[in-house]
Amino acid sequence: MRSVQRDGEAVTVGAALAAVPREWFVPDEIFVRDGAGWLVPLRRSDDPDRWREAVSGGDAVVTKVEFDPAVPEELRDAATGRGVNAVSSSSAPHIVRKMLELLRPAPGMRVLEIGTGTGWNAALLAEITGPRRVTSVEIAPDLAERARRNLERAGYTVRVVTGDGEAGHPGDAPYDRVIATAAVTALPYAWVEQTRPGGLIVVPWGPVFHPDCPVARLEVRADGTAEGRFHVPGWFMPLRDQQSPPSAFDEAEQRWDAAGRPDVRRYGITVGPGRQTVWLDRPENRV
Repeated sequence: MRSVQRDGEAVTVGAALAAVPREWFVPDEIFVRDGAGWLVPLRRSDDPDRWREAVSGGDAVVTKVEFDPAVPEELRDAATGRGVNAVSSSSAPHIVRKMLELLRPAPGMRVLEIGTGTGWNAALLAEITGPRRVTSVEIAPDLAERARRNLERAGYTVRVVTGDGEAGHPGDAPYDRVIATAAVTALPYAWVEQTRPGGLIVVPWGPVFHPDCPVARLEVRADGTAEGRFHVPGWFMPLRDQQSPPSAFDEAEQRWDAAGRPDVRRYGITVGPGRQTVWLDRPENRV
């Protein structure tokens, strides 16, 4: 593979997606649903056409699974997918595109990404911003190492940090943009602290007030607060320490129903030190 970075030349999100194929970053073993709905392995060497169809398609691709600790060991079976949960994936291209459009990265901007995954999104950011402008934090050491190899092989100079994304990465702050590829129920204030005034944070939300788990874009202010609105459905895996119980989706739908099922774009969020407020239409109308 070769680097497709363009020094000093503005690159649109669409051009970046065209220049950086997802296939470069997806591992040879992925996981797909069988007829019973279980996640089973699909290896490129076993069925290259089906693998390529999944990777070039418009859906998310599951790249790592783990056994659900709630499932008894005697019922677990990796071969059949019994008791297996997805823990990492390559996001669907349409939501990747929408989130990057919301983020509005530009050449020379410094970007913090939370959740490196395969490294594809970091490569797209680097394609737009240029070399040594992207820092990406991944909590899983094996995924971080694989992403480093993927990015190096593709020719992108990205700092991949193995660590807890909730803390951000103050060493490269301040950032012009912060983007998370894992859902939150409470925005870590460290992300606000590490973003310069006027900078943007794009992050998917968990099932708190709306069952579609929408994506928010917040602008950071000089007073240390951040505020913005929600835009589109997200459905991302959560940050490791912000897992929601299965009942959270039903409870979020009940809250949404009680509010009259408003369009997700009517919701907004204000974040400050030690507090956050979700609101409907205007900040004083708290949810």
